[in-house]
Amino acid sequence: MHDLVGQPVRFQATDSYSLGGFVWHSGDAESRPFVLITCATSVRCRYYARFAQYLFEHGYNVLTYDYRGIGESRPPSLKDCDADWADWGEKDLEGALRYISQLSPNAGIHAVAHSIGGFALGLAPSNHLVERALMVGAQFAHHRDYADEKKWAMLWRWHIVMPLLTRLYGYFPAKKLGWMEDTPAGVALDWSRMGPAFEHSLRRKPRNRTEAAAVDLKRNMRGLSAPILAIATTDDPFATVAATKRLLEYYDNSKRYYLRLRPSTVGENAIGHFAFFHERYRDKLWPLALQWLQSGELPSLVKDDLYSVHEPVTSSP
Repeated sequence: MHDLVGQPVRFQATDSYSLGGFVWHSGDAESRPFVLITCATSVRCRYYARFAQYLFEHGYNVLTYDYRGIGESRPPSLKDCDADWADWGEKDLEGALRYISQLSPNAGIHAVAHSIGGFALGLAPSNHLVERALMVGAQFAHHRDYADEKKWAMLWRWHIVMPLLTRLYGYFPAKKLGWMEDTPAGVALDWSRMGPAFEHSLRRKPRNRTEAAAVDLKRNMRGLSAPILAIATTDDPFATVAATKRLLEYYDNSKRYYLRLRPSTVGENAIGHFAFFHERYRDKLWPLALQWLQSGELPSLVKDDLYSVHEPVTSSP
């Protein structure tokens, strides 16, 4: 398969919402492990197509998909799209795991989770099916964890402008601002008011989840027992040390490693939150992902930047 976009597919979330995505799938499906790529908030799955093709060329079948309200899964009107971050995990990502299990029942499943995708993975009840997980820039956007030098600008953008426009339009019109894809109101409001413990934040209006439902979501996080490598660059204003560790602490049934990668380690001046999956890093960063997925190991080049999640990690570069 040479089409960088892969084969278009549709499958259902657990509540029958129709989700769209792309699959890279060989004829010898049962002999290949499957990688599920989960997106950042309001980033279309097409952004990860070249990385998916790279994994396919190295022996993996791959599924990318868009959460409800985004890209291939966007309804005619976002004002009518009732979705929040929890839906993206416990319904949409869960549907993706079930789809892979139906497509290749005997294939091992790995996950590559970008940004909020690393949080959504924990909410899926079937995350125990995942055998190895790579998380890139993973966190759930508690504002106190933002990088100090960018904090005020990020507070203005994501915690003042975003909720105001969301309430005005009935969804967040991010494309009008050139920021990202338009976003369902529930997702935008989750982001703008996320506290230090996600299970408490998700109980706020308008969702009003019961305490039992919130506890169930937190319990789902403990279902993931796969080894986790969390990669975050030192110049990522979202996935700071505090933000990364805040998320990883929920995955206490997994062996967790944290690679706080200095761009200079791979000969770069800057990488940031989104660029890991850009094709210009095919030779510098993608082999790190591939080696982890294949063997659970990393090249010696970056081992000075690698920590166990239980070891002290300073916030200095």
